Amino acid sequence: MRVALMVTCINDTMFPGTGAATVRLLRRLGVEVDFPEAQTCCGQPMVNTGYLDEAVPAVRSFVDAFASYDAIVTPSGSCAGSARHQHGLVARRAGDPALERAVAHTAPRTYELSEFLVDVLGVTDVGAYFPHRVTYHPTCHSLRMLGVGDRPRRLLEAVRGLRLVDLPHAEECCGFGGTFALKNSDTSVAMGADKVRHVRETGAEVVVAGDNSCLMHIGGMLSRQRSGVRVLHLADILASTEESPLEQSVAGGVR
Repeated sequence: MRVALMVTCINDTMFPGTGAATVRLLRRLGVEVDFPEAQTCCGQPMVNTGYLDEAVPAVRSFVDAFASYDAIVTPSGSCAGSARHQHGLVARRAGDPALERAVAHTAPRTYELSEFLVDVLGVTDVGAYFPHRVTYHPTCHSLRMLGVGDRPRRLLEAVRGLRLVDLPHAEECCGFGGTFALKNSDTSVAMGADKVRHVRETGAEVVVAGDNSCLMHIGGMLSRQRSGVRVLHLADILASTEESPLEQSVAGGVR
């Protein structure tokens, strides 16, 4: 099976360690991963803001970059949701049958990381070790668009040393929403404040999610409150082992 990593724009630009953690994790599980250098943005920011025509070049680039792969894995429910659901909308609007066919090929082969691990590889215990008290935030696109369900929790529950605590009102949005946070900043901040309050109520040392965009929003608030609660991507925790603990594998320690 030929597997490709879709690293996503935000990870490539701001959180490259998450992409590296995804590759380490998959290689540890016996999966060889390619990184198509032609990949660019999946087009989600344009679609979410209503600019579907402007998203066409991004979708074309995506299907060209990933056409030859059996599986496309991404550490982002948001971007996986875009490839699986939004690309078809863009292609149909463009009235391009060839693009529609290309999307029909890549869309069902695109997996959010926890989906790929549980559904394709058939594993929940990935050999990870992370001795900390953790709470899990299910991001909106992974929860509502992809329906990842309890897959991330099952993976976390199998991590040795990890104590998983329930997050109150977990299914409520954190308030980020991409450009929503810019266009509706007051509402975004209010939603984020609710999420952060619930995180702090758990007494967790770390809040984990499958999208760094949401963690950036939550983490910014936690940092400004000097809460001492850290944010981590699911891939970072799953890539951590006793032999190569996270604190040593991420520059500057756990972010």
